[in-house]
Amino acid sequence: MSLALPLATSELLASLAQHRVLSTPQVRSIHFPDRSPRWTRMSLAPLAKAGLAAYVPNVGVAGAPRRLWFVTERGARAALDAGLLEQMPRVLDAEAVAGALQAHTLAVNDAAICFLQSARERGDECGPLAWRHEVVHRLGYGRRAGSLFADAVLTYVRLTDSEVVVEQRFLELDRATLSVDRLVAELARYGRLLRATEKQGQPLWRSHYPDFPQVICVLAGAKGAALRRRLDTVVAILGNDPDFLGSPDLSIRICLAEDLAARGPFAPIFTDARKPGEPVNWLPVEDEGR
Repeated sequence: MSLALPLATSELLASLAQHRVLSTPQVRSIHFPDRSPRWTRMSLAPLAKAGLAAYVPNVGVAGAPRRLWFVTERGARAALDAGLLEQMPRVLDAEAVAGALQAHTLAVNDAAICFLQSARERGDECGPLAWRHEVVHRLGYGRRAGSLFADAVLTYVRLTDSEVVVEQRFLELDRATLSVDRLVAELARYGRLLRATEKQGQPLWRSHYPDFPQVICVLAGAKGAALRRRLDTVVAILGNDPDFLGSPDLSIRICLAEDLAARGPFAPIFTDARKPGEPVNWLPVEDEGR
């Protein structure tokens, strides 16, 4: 039986469902930016009492948020019935939320929230459901063709004086757990996606996107100096990667998570892998000044 829930409650459940795990401060940033932390906790507590959401204690880094929230199957079904989700999401249990992928998922959400906050400040559109996790893309036909799993796909709508511009990005989050060569291979793999075609010769990605999204890679999980060395190394190796070189239309921009959080995506905090000399923001070259 469908639950008759207030819209604000359904939106909060949909956000928890789509983003898998959110800390209390992340929930506040997404849904209650003008409210107190106590208000956020009071908004989440009834969801747990009703069995629509749950939380696990965060036993990670000292000083980190104490609770990590996730939706239950009943809560996800309620959000789906409210028409806020396209399909039933993957629902995690407490063990999975507290598991090894927790830090990565939270970091992806942190990065996407930076875009949401910029949109809020600028009067653009990038709402609570503007990013999707682990989006699968086929690289061809047959079992051997393989697939590419984007950490997230972000949609941001810019409102200019003369037009509405829909920006989509593949978002990759690196927590310095992969070797540099593996990270480069994952980024360059987007070149294979760009070139992958259907049997009739049409690009496979066109069934999902009007234009091929640029790739944004956010580096986290270490101190600034180490991450800057990692960034420089990634760019240097990418410059010789055959998948990257063979896809001249593939755009990859890399930044540090701390810069993204402090300055936002419209600041010149990104390194363009094809033109690493001058820092840029996240927009295409022709739109950077707009």
